[in-house]
Amino acid sequence: MDKHTRPIRFYQHARGEIVAVEGVAPTRTVLSWLREDARCTGTKEGCNEGDCGACTVIVAELAEHAHRIGTRSAAATVVGELSLRTVNACIQFLPTLDGKALLTVEDLQRIGGGTLHPAQRALVECHGSQCGFCTPGFAMSLAATYERHCESGTRPTRQQLADDLSGNLCRCTGYRPILDAGQRMFDLPQARLDTRPIAKALRELQRPDGLAYEGPDAAAPSDARRVRYWAPRSLEDFAALREQHPQARVLAGCTDIGLWVNKQFRDVGDLLYIGDVGELERIERREDGVLRIGAAAPLEDAWSALAAEWPQLQDMWLRFASLPVRNAGTLGGNIANGSPIGDSPPVLMALGASVVLRRGKAQRKLLLEDFYVDYMKNAMQPGEFVEALEVPPPSPATAMRAYKLSKRFDCDISAVATGLAVTLDGDTVTAARFAFGGMAAIVKRAARAETAVLGEPWSEATVQAAIAALAQDFEPLTDMRASAGYRLRSAGNLLRRFWLETRRDAPLAPSQTSVWSVMPHLTTAA
Repeated sequence: MDKHTRPIRFYQHARGEIVAVEGVAPTRTVLSWLREDARCTGTKEGCNEGDCGACTVIVAELAEHAHRIGTRSAAATVVGELSLRTVNACIQFLPTLDGKALLTVEDLQRIGGGTLHPAQRALVECHGSQCGFCTPGFAMSLAATYERHCESGTRPTRQQLADDLSGNLCRCTGYRPILDAGQRMFDLPQARLDTRPIAKALRELQRPDGLAYEGPDAAAPSDARRVRYWAPRSLEDFAALREQHPQARVLAGCTDIGLWVNKQFRDVGDLLYIGDVGELERIERREDGVLRIGAAAPLEDAWSALAAEWPQLQDMWLRFASLPVRNAGTLGGNIANGSPIGDSPPVLMALGASVVLRRGKAQRKLLLEDFYVDYMKNAMQPGEFVEALEVPPPSPATAMRAYKLSKRFDCDISAVATGLAVTLDGDTVTAARFAFGGMAAIVKRAARAETAVLGEPWSEATVQAAIAALAQDFEPLTDMRASAGYRLRSAGNLLRRFWLETRRDAPLAPSQTSVWSVMPHLTTAA
């Protein structure tokens, strides 16, 4: 065993103390540890894949750490000295908690001063629970919302509450009384989280050298094989470890690899965690206008930054998975994963994004459309990793939209996702970037459809020619999410919608195309 190997150490608020854990597999989930080892059974296991939210917990870090690393969005809930994020305990590996604090439903009574937390009391008063299995997860999501709005002196609209609860699934109660509870909790006597003892403990846990851990292989029948886990703190150390151990799997938010372990029982081998490298969490606007998003930036932060530059991405941002998944998952992980139905790649391709790759001290940059070579295969060489995504600044002459089609509106996998952009000189198309996911083995641009519009007026006839060309660009498959015919026809319809919203003559206003415009009851404040 490496002489630098040490236990996993984190602050468990329910115990009010720092916990040291060793002897468990690096792929042991936070949920399994809570229920089976710590005997904190309030957190429930539902889907075990990050969809239902019954296992929602709050992970806290020092806010000063988040702000030290560069310009980031205010996506996390900052309360006092802490930055709080809800995550799914079922797909978070226990070592990722090292140096952080864990809050569970057992903590709510302590926060409430020995009685029900306002979120719990409101759920009771508004009849927001029937079977109750999902309720602990709802209570934790509402508690995070409560802290954020109490800290800022605001109150959420029903739509904001619905967005925060998009990762919490209720099959029997229905969401109306739960949303009622989300508004009601602000009318109850205030009960706030005391961040001081947590911050004090987190300062005791800070170590500049990160974590090296070794534990049994959960996929092996005996303790004969050991699995290593590294969580370096600096980019230099991460690059060196990646070059030294090219066979190790890079672990980011665990929102995909967690399913490999829970659902497919795969042996993922040694793990190199990218989530503690502060330099890779940085999001910044360079002097040349390029938006640089570090590979370890949480999806919530990354999409917040993208939507700040391109407001038309707001709906795509909110429909990308759920808040707990966006809090844990990273943009770099989403890109490196390379799923043909991923939501980020078609949008980033339409924006002309590049991926920055690194091996040791060497860097190279590829356009994102050149990064994917085949189904779940990319252009990375052994020892390389995604360091950042770079997105050029928006051009006033370019119109851009992103659309997603899925069976469920919130928190669902796409049947078709697309990013569409055209640059106009007067009424003539001078550049086009039409990228689609769910239409082929990889996310890719529709080259023939783009050619059909180049040099042509941005007219209905031109768009019809592009729609016809899509059949030459793609031969989609039929699967459980959609048929090939549906995908091809829908892709054409989305291209037509794009033209209707961006045509020079009487373009459709957002109020004519957004689903939110027909649901005013969700947008009003309490």
